[in-house]
Amino acid sequence: MSSESAKRFNIVTIGGGSGQFALLSGLRQVPEFDLTAVVSMVDSGGSTGRLRDEMGILPPGDILKCILALSPHQEVVRQLLLKRFKVDRRLKGHNAGNMLLTMLSRYTGSFSSGVSALAEILDVHGKILPVTMDRATLVAELTDGTRVFGESAIDMPRGTQREKIRDVYLVPHHSDAISIFPPVMEAINKADFIILGPGDLFTSIIPNLVVPRMPEALRNTRASLLYVLNIMTKYGETHNFKARDFVAALEENMKRPIDGILFNDRPPSPEQMALYRAQKAEWVIIEERDFFWRGRRRFGADLIETDGTVVRHDSTKLATQVRRIVMEGLLQ
Repeated sequence: MSSESAKRFNIVTIGGGSGQFALLSGLRQVPEFDLTAVVSMVDSGGSTGRLRDEMGILPPGDILKCILALSPHQEVVRQLLLKRFKVDRRLKGHNAGNMLLTMLSRYTGSFSSGVSALAEILDVHGKILPVTMDRATLVAELTDGTRVFGESAIDMPRGTQREKIRDVYLVPHHSDAISIFPPVMEAINKADFIILGPGDLFTSIIPNLVVPRMPEALRNTRASLLYVLNIMTKYGETHNFKARDFVAALEENMKRPIDGILFNDRPPSPEQMALYRAQKAEWVIIEERDFFWRGRRRFGADLIETDGTVVRHDSTKLATQVRRIVMEGLLQ
């Protein structure tokens, strides 16, 4: 085996939700990568939100997705752990994985220990770290001064009109401040590459960046920073956004430039486009003539999963392109 083929890379992903699940599901198959997933802790909807409010723990939903994504048993256990209870009044609506993670966290005495225990059960390849151990609510301030409280309320706007999001920040529940989970700092310091996204800009990615000391860590890291651009805009979060608006919002929060942008250059099908336009969503396109892109490294490829009407990133296609960028040193 040559020294080149034996080389390994420390990869840190930062995000949450289904986008990070898709990315990690693909990257798990890359033998040269040692993975650490840093996960947003502001999910406030469904089973996750109920457990946070009723049991006083950090929201388990996005963490559970990462555990499933990095497990070699994903196909076997995914249906089981995501199965929702229907009979018992207290359990109704919760899924089995969230409840298991909650019980492990309470028994071990900490959420991070519960995460490690479930990861051990499922033979997870890599580390999964909550960005903070402090409970907090995500708040969005709109351009008209209105404030929207909670990830689920921000993610699913009511009505057909809403002002643009101007800023997001975290409000702690039971402490004066929010602090970054120390192992996250260590992972970023050791990283060779850091991948932001894909995922909802204001409810999955930026909530990680507004945790105190995270921007500083990202500015001081030796790692190259790659952003996986969203395929579609989303009403209520990124309505009418251009590609440059996504990048500019991230750079504003980090106070540093992104080293490379990986984007989908294959248009969705006409049928998919029609469905998304009905939801006030559009395909995100890199406008090459825009001066904003001058000097920025951009990597376009077909990243769309072709099965079904939902437009999402294909795990294998995504991992193939990330591996190419890393192994060929395209961000060096």
